[in-house]
Amino acid sequence: MARHLRTTDPDFETDFAALLTLKRETAADVNDTVGDILADVRGRGDAALFEYTARFDGFDVTANTVRVSDAERDAAEAACAPDLLAALDLAAARIAAYHDRQYPEDMHYTDEAGVELGWRWTPIDAAGLYVPGGLASYPSSVLMNAIPARVAGVKRLLMTAPAPGGTINPVVLAAAKRAGITEIYRVGGAQAVGALAYGTATIAPVDKIVGPGNAYVAAAKRQVFGKVGIDSIAGPSEILVVADAGCSPDWIAADLLSQAEHDPSSQSILITDDAAFAQAVSLAVETQLASSPRGEIAGAAWHHPLSEYFAMMGHVPPGSTGRRQSSRANNPHRQPPKSPTARRWNRSPPCQKPGVWRQPHRHCPGRRSYQPAQLSLYHRRARRRLAHRPRGKFR
Repeated sequence: MARHLRTTDPDFETDFAALLTLKRETAADVNDTVGDILADVRGRGDAALFEYTARFDGFDVTANTVRVSDAERDAAEAACAPDLLAALDLAAARIAAYHDRQYPEDMHYTDEAGVELGWRWTPIDAAGLYVPGGLASYPSSVLMNAIPARVAGVKRLLMTAPAPGGTINPVVLAAAKRAGITEIYRVGGAQAVGALAYGTATIAPVDKIVGPGNAYVAAAKRQVFGKVGIDSIAGPSEILVVADAGCSPDWIAADLLSQAEHDPSSQSILITDDAAFAQAVSLAVETQLASSPRGEIAGAAWHHPLSEYFAMMGHVPPGSTGRRQSSRANNPHRQPPKSPTARRWNRSPPCQKPGVWRQPHRHCPGRRSYQPAQLSLYHRRARRRLAHRPRGKFR
């Protein structure tokens, strides 16, 4: 069963601080191991890449077999159910339409001194997408990370994915085709990140690496940052749901398990003001775990030995907004918010910050956990201040 934290408990502050600082992944620091792998791939190229693939993924790969052929991609698509392909087509079209509206505009103007100023956006040359493929496969990651790059005008899109036994999930390959990915390699882990960053005889280097991964992938992206650009350092999957008794416990349980099924180190948190509702959600989670095809992984996350999942509950005093009040609230010179939501969103929303796409809010489509990768991840912003030229050209 899930653990419950109550704001009225005397130890709430201590327990809540422990929750915030909890390290969900039990593996020791992997930086040294990852550093050795990256140095080996950088020094020996394909030879090191293929050795690590044989060791970690359990199959032998060569320069002739590491890349997924067009025939394999066509065969994988043919193996997918028609309704699943239709869902991929619909998702791809909607993602492309959304990010097409994010395309930034260039600016060029002449100021009062006659100086021509402006900026322009240009797409990077190549982007590498890392797609997890160990515990699960995520065609949605392919679409949400690759399509913005295609819309931005990136010419070369390539994908690496771990392929235990040499096989990549057919749905992932079908999604890659719809996302416009031109190169797919069956390698994963820190060695794949090293190949994307430094290049080998088989895999040419890229300008930016995006996509989620395990602790080794995250550490590798952190270490190659500077040589290439990255999107972010992703940690374990997590979700925070705020709900009251007016919601369906079954639906909230499904939302919590949507992240728990990713990895045993995942974390799901429910905040509610109703203890009975929290208990009902806990029971619904246990019921859904029993019938879930990924119940073993989701159950390991839900019953994590370090910290089971939490529901935080507390009473809101009558007439209170439920928000913590700061000393600035009584400042007579402070302007009141223009709307009830103005104070909540007085900061830049997360989806406006490149590489940050976790918290749902009123600027993002959908009600939860969308990951709208920003087009600016795939652009170089070039700003030039040009001295006045008689011809009036912006270059």
